[in-house]
Amino acid sequence: MLKSFLPKEYSFFDFFEKHARLTTEVCLQLQTLTSDGQDIPVHVARIHELEHQADDVTHECIDALHRTFITPIERTDILQLIKQLDDILDSIDAASSRIELYGITQMRSEARELADVLVTSMAEITGGLVAMRDLKNMQKINTHCIAIHDLESRGDTILRSALIRLFQEDQPIVIIKWKEIFERLEKAVDRCENVANIIEGVVISSS
Repeated sequence: MLKSFLPKEYSFFDFFEKHARLTTEVCLQLQTLTSDGQDIPVHVARIHELEHQADDVTHECIDALHRTFITPIERTDILQLIKQLDDILDSIDAASSRIELYGITQMRSEARELADVLVTSMAEITGGLVAMRDLKNMQKINTHCIAIHDLESRGDTILRSALIRLFQEDQPIVIIKWKEIFERLEKAVDRCENVANIIEGVVISSS
C-alpha cells in the first residue's frame, strides 16, 4: 500500500530523455534538409510529426508534476527543463517551416553548420540528462554543460558570419527570408545553453 504513495523518481528523467531523443531526431532531419535541399516537404512533415510527439511528452511530464508530491529535483527545475527542451524543438520546427514556406531550394552553408551545432548540442544535453540520474556525477555533468556553452559560442560565430555574408546580397527578399531562418536556428542553439544553465543550477543546489 505504501508503495503507491512513493514518488517514481525515475519517471521525470524518462520524460527528459524521451524528449531529448525526439529533439535529436528533429536535429538530424534538419541536418539532412540543410545539406542538400532535397525532399524538403518530407523532412518538414517529419519534423512536425516529431514536434507533436514531443508536445505529448511535455504535457505528460507537466501532468505528472502536478500529481507528484515529492520530486527528485526542484519542481521549478523540472518544469523549466522540459519547457526549454520543448523550445529547442519549436524553434527548429519554425525554421524548417519557413524554409518550406519561403520556397527555399538553395541552401546556405551556415544553415548546415548551425544544424551540425544543434546535433552536437543535443548529444551533450542527452549525456548531461542521463548523468543527472545520479547528481554525484558532478564532473561528468559539468563536462557536458561546458561543451554546450562552447557550442553556443560557436553558434553565435556562425550567425555573425552568416549575416555578414547575407547582407552582401543584392536581393532584399532573400535577405529577409534567410535572416529569419538563421535567427530561429540560433534561437534553438541558445535554448540548448538554457538547458545547460538549468542543469548546472540543479547540480549546485544538490551539492
